[in-house]
Amino acid sequence: MQKYLYLIILSFFVTSCYTYQRKKQVTLPPETGQDSKKKAVDEKIASAQLSNAPTEVQNMNSKVVNQQQLVPINIQNELQPTKNYKIKVDNRSYKIIVDKWEGDTLVAHQLHRPEAILKFNKNQINAESIAEKRFSKPLSDIITILVYGGIGVGIYMLLR
Repeated sequence: MQKYLYLIILSFFVTSCYTYQRKKQVTLPPETGQDSKKKAVDEKIASAQLSNAPTEVQNMNSKVVNQQQLVPINIQNELQPTKNYKIKVDNRSYKIIVDKWEGDTLVAHQLHRPEAILKFNKNQINAESIAEKRFSKPLSDIITILVYGGIGVGIYMLLR
């Protein structure tokens, strides 16, 4: 029993409520006014012309029409100094703390290794894989419930 108690206590020291999460992509709002009416008419004309085309081409074009426009990610605005990030550069993953931007070059150091300075060009960084270290409320709630449950079981075992 004591062995399992030590294992449980040790697992709480290893668990962290901070996780690396990707920022949500921002989509452009739908257009209003005459532009949207013109676009709707153009889509109807295109779909009428596609009714005579093969189904594969029609499926491809309908997917393109239905997709919302994503706002392009500006890496320099995304990676702020003194924050922790997990990025991919040339198919290799790094956990970094951003120091500063020098023109188009990101100057950072690896987490837990401040002496190792890393420099990356903004074109090398995969913008879709940038994840910021944030506090995870759901994970925190789960850990809290488990701790309360463990305390309850401990009290029950002592009184029994």
